[in-house]
Formats: sequence, structure tokens, C-alpha cells
Amino acid sequence: METNPIPVVTVQTTPFDDQKPGTNGLRKKTTVFESKKNYLQNYIQSVLSSIDLRDRQGCTMVVGSDGRYFSRTAIEVIVQMAAANGIGRLVIGHNGILSTPAVSCIIRKIKAIGGIILTASRNPGGPNGDFGIKFNVANGGPAPDTVIDKIHQVSRTLEEYAICPDMRIDLSRLGRQDFDLENKFKPFRVEIVDSVEVYLNLLRGIFDFNAIKGLLTGPDQLKMRVDAMSGVMGPYVRRILCDELGAPANSAVNCVPLEDFGGHYPDPNLTYATGLVDAMKGGEFGFGAAFDADGDRCMILGQNAFFVNPSDSLAVVAANLSCIPYFRQVGVRGFARSMPTSTAIDRVAKAMKVAVYETPAGWRFFGNLMDSGRCSFCGEESFGMGSDHIREKDGLWTVLVWLSIMAARKQGVEDIVRDHWTKLGRNYFCRFDYEAIDPRAAFYLMKDLEAVISDKAFCSQKFAVGNSVYSVEKADNFEYIDPVDGTVARNQGLRIIFSESSRLIFRLSGTGVGVGATIRIYAESFERDPERHNREPQVVLGPLIAIALKISDIHERTGRRGPTVIT
Repeated sequence: METNPIPVVTVQTTPFDDQKPGTNGLRKKTTVFESKKNYLQNYIQSVLSSIDLRDRQGCTMVVGSDGRYFSRTAIEVIVQMAAANGIGRLVIGHNGILSTPAVSCIIRKIKAIGGIILTASRNPGGPNGDFGIKFNVANGGPAPDTVIDKIHQVSRTLEEYAICPDMRIDLSRLGRQDFDLENKFKPFRVEIVDSVEVYLNLLRGIFDFNAIKGLLTGPDQLKMRVDAMSGVMGPYVRRILCDELGAPANSAVNCVPLEDFGGHYPDPNLTYATGLVDAMKGGEFGFGAAFDADGDRCMILGQNAFFVNPSDSLAVVAANLSCIPYFRQVGVRGFARSMPTSTAIDRVAKAMKVAVYETPAGWRFFGNLMDSGRCSFCGEESFGMGSDHIREKDGLWTVLVWLSIMAARKQGVEDIVRDHWTKLGRNYFCRFDYEAIDPRAAFYLMKDLEAVISDKAFCSQKFAVGNSVYSVEKADNFEYIDPVDGTVARNQGLRIIFSESSRLIFRLSGTGVGVGATIRIYAESFERDPERHNREPQVVLGPLIAIALKISDIHERTGRRGPTVIT
């Protein structure tokens, strides 16, 4: 306990007009947070003030980061401001490290009012990289639109913030640290907790760890390569996959969290996880996985670098949930996917006779479905999936699901995927990202495209490309009505659905950082014939992509010759 009470100070400030959270919180260049006076403090005050004062007094919050540059500085400010704003207790990961799934897990376990996660997910770190602040609510999931709007409203009119500038904490020391504050009857408490333990205990109750350990050890062990990409997942991979489940230590690489992620993009896809892809090509490893910075996304590879498209991964896992003890015990109540994600999981839902929900992009839309018992398993095309064990996508959970399926079916990754295609057909799928587009050009491109597809004549149109003919069946700007509370989310992406079970989606992304907008184009085509399941996705989807480029004029209107990233 501190000897002298710590003063609470009120600091005058002026609002910023660019602090509206996006799909996953507020993301900016790190230099914005570092160089703009009170920028960080203003946003933290906006988050804290969005919580009703009666609920805030004496409550518990969780704080964690993916270890990126500026996190320690930001955590100290969060602690100082939480204390000054009436929070009673903060639970923080050791050295500030907590994966996004672990934060969700701890919020739910200790019944916290919410949590602050310092991450910009897949975006680069370091002084010249990106920084982000994400707020999760009491169910452990991302803040819904109502909370996001409230944070933004506060940020636009903020005139002062409260802080205890003299408070200092030691993130390296596990245990309690109590502080006396001026004019406070109860001490403010900070608890530094093991980053892995609570989350690990949750996983023990979901999976058959003995079955997975049997797969990873012994004379016929599955050799795997897991790349933490110098992000938050290093301690989790080491502790859970190696120490707990017996995988050799050299199975895991890049397991030391670095502030700049080693100078690389911590983005688990074929473009940025090239180290893993190259290692898998030799055939030595039967399973590969790479994580993003905060541990909620994961790319899965099979032997010889067989790539599992995230939409395929979602469908295959859905079809094999009975391999997991948790689902054998509680059953499967329904599935959900984001609208841009391929409809492969819809075919699984139909075969299993369970409901499937189509939501806008953004994990926050899954929360109500899971809280109401409508949805057990959900995911998105951007390498994220999860279940109702928490309210976030979960990269390591995804790895353990795949290992469980392999152990139960005694098959490799590629055989499992190909068997799935043979049974239910293959949904060819890809995404083109056009990044750093002039925002004005992006806005008008989407507006003009919406006018084109909204014309009545468009829905009777046919597009012929080579030997392929595509007939438009439906075209709209996707709108979602939440089946639980009736809230409506409009303008969530332009959809063109063809009668041949093919789709084109155009969407302005809400997760960009810095200058420019990101337009994402998604193409999907279904193939039932097993003889045609071995084709290259870019070849199969070529005609659809040609249609997308033609009707959007994206290259002409943006001056681009091609997409920034293809996944």
C-alpha cells in the first residue's frame, strides 16, 4: 500500500474529430498517439466515460496488449486514468501481454465490466507502424455499435480528463499492487496475472488434451510448424502446444513477442507468412499454422504447404465439431458467418439441419447470437473463427480444433479438406484488397456502383465471359436486422448474387489505418463435380473477377493496375 495518498488531477483538453472507432476499435499510426498531446488520454477518457458512472464505480476491468511498441506507455496511462475515474480493480497480463481471446476469457471468468486491448491486429508495429485501442464489453466481445457511437459522441465534446499522474505500476511483478487515492475510501487495486493460465484452463475443459498429445508425441507423431510471428502468441504456443501437449520445442518459431514484430507484418496469410509457407513446402511437416499479432486469427496449412482457405476451414470445422468433447456435451445450436465469407458453411448447416446466420463483417455482430443461444460456432473469411466458449475469434482454439479433427479422423489436412469437397462440393473463393485509395474516389466508386446494381434492369442482366455465362439473380446493399434485439445495420456491402451459386461482394473496409481507404472485392463460385476440385481458384474465378473489374471500373477510377493483396 502506498504511504501517501495519490492525488487525482483533472486536466483540461480539447476534442479531436478523428476518434470514431472502426470495426475493431481506434487504429492510427503510432506517431499520432505519440505526438499529439492528449490524443491517447482523450480516447481513454471517452471509453471510460461511455460506462455509466454507477456501473463504473468500484468495477473491475481487464487490460492487455499484443506487445507492440507504445503498449507499455499506454498501459501506464490507462492505469492512471482508470484509478482517477473510479474503477476499483484492473487485471493486467504479465508484462502487459494478453491475447485478444485471453482478454475475452478473463472478462467472462471474473465478470468484469469490460476490457481494453491494445492492438492493431494484423497491422505492422514499431515507431513507424500502427497502434490501436479496442474496447470489449461485459460479455467479452467487441463493443457493439451503440457503445461505439457513445464513445465517439463523448470524444467529440470532451473538455477534460481525470488522471493520477504520480501512479506507477510494475508490469513484471505478478500479484496485487494496491494504491491509496485522495478522497477515495477504498484502495485502487492492480492485479498482474499470468498471461496464459486462465485461458489454458478454459481450453482444458473444451478439448481432449490426451488425444491431441497422442497425435503430437510418440513414434508416429505429427510433425508441425507453428509461427507466432513475433506477436502475442509466443507464450501461449510454448506453454500450451509444447509444455502441455508435448510438441517439440522446435515446432514453434518466432515465439518472443517483439515491439515491431521483427519488422514484418504479423498477418497470417500467404503474402506475409512466407517463412511458414517455405518451411511447409518441403513436406517435412504435416501441419502448419501462423497467428496474427493479437492471436485471434490463424492460417492453417497442410503438408507440402497445402493452403486451407479460411472459408473452407470454417466449413470443415463446422462439419466435424463432433470431434470436440465440448460440442458432444452441449450440442450445436447454430452457425454464423460474415456476409463476405463464402457460403460453404451454409451447405454444412443444411446437411446438419441447423440454422445459419449471415451478419455484417465485424465480430461484434456474433455476440448477440451467441448470448441468446442461437449460435455455437461462427467465423469470417479473414482467417478468424471461434465458438461460444468466448466472444472473440480464437487462433489457438482453431489450431486445437484442427488437431482434434486430425486425431479423431486419423487423416492429414489435405485429405480432410478434399473429403469435405467430395461430400458437399467446393466453394472457390478469393478476396482482392485495394488499399490506400483516395477516400473520396473510394466513396464515389461505391456510390456509383450501388446505383448500377440498384437499377431494376440489372437483376435481369447476363454477363458472358469466355465460355461462362452469369445471370444476376439478386443485387443489393446488404442490410442486417439482428434477430435478438431488432437493431438494423445498413450499408454493409454491395452484393451481386448469380443464379449459378456465384457471388461478387464489394465492401469498404473499416479497419484501415492512416491515409486512404480500402476497397475489398470478394468472388465466389460453387463447383459440385469432384473432377473439377483441383483447379486454381484464380482460374476458376477469373470470369467473375473480370465482371467485377468491368462494372466497378476500379482500375480506371483509382489509377491502380491491380490489387494490393490477394487472399
